[in-house]
Amino acid sequence: MQAARRLASLKLQRRLLLPSQAESPSISIPTAAAAAAFLHSHATSFGYKQVREEDKSKLVGNVFSSVASSYDLMNDLMSVGLHRLWKDRLISKLNPFSGMKHLDVAGGTGDVAFRVLERVKSVGHRAMQGTLTETEEGTHIYVCDINPNMLNVGKKRAAERGYSEEHCLSWIQGDAEALSFEDGSMDGYTIAFGIRNVTHIEKALSEAYRVLKQGGRFLCLELSHVDVPIFKEM
Repeated sequence: MQAARRLASLKLQRRLLLPSQAESPSISIPTAAAAAAFLHSHATSFGYKQVREEDKSKLVGNVFSSVASSYDLMNDLMSVGLHRLWKDRLISKLNPFSGMKHLDVAGGTGDVAFRVLERVKSVGHRAMQGTLTETEEGTHIYVCDINPNMLNVGKKRAAERGYSEEHCLSWIQGDAEALSFEDGSMDGYTIAFGIRNVTHIEKALSEAYRVLKQGGRFLCLELSHVDVPIFKEM
């Protein structure tokens, strides 16, 4: 049993260090140069495998460029529509208000941003019985995404909903690890199903803290593994 585990471990290490060109039952030992290159280039996760940090952003970019137009439909299929309920719950926890400055990171399609805007509209209407323009005065929602294709999908959806970009929505191509916003400028920060795609999560969190006002709200929605055995089998 130990020998089998050792064999499996060696095969996994070989795939990470030097992927084979063709399937083979034999175990080839990676060259010292290849092993050193991998070890000195910090590894990070991409799906269920480890990749070099410098490769992750390109891999993530390629994936989202290819699925941008069908991203939300893909989420519907993978979560059986539950992602919509999860996002609604996220907005409930955020508790948007009229006049807030909000930043939604990795939200190119606008799915979260539209919910924030609609909640602000709803709150404003109940409080003031005003129009969308009146209740949104001072409100600004920034959608930041590193992928231009995702942003283009969001802009198209915004136009279909009649939301004017210059009024309360801004679409910013930017990196979660190096935001272009001023310190203490945001009342809220959300990132839904995006933190896993960041290469250096600690940098993204540091940037979130930097741009939030004192007392601002940070909410992260993400999938994870279940550790409790009884729920893990469900």
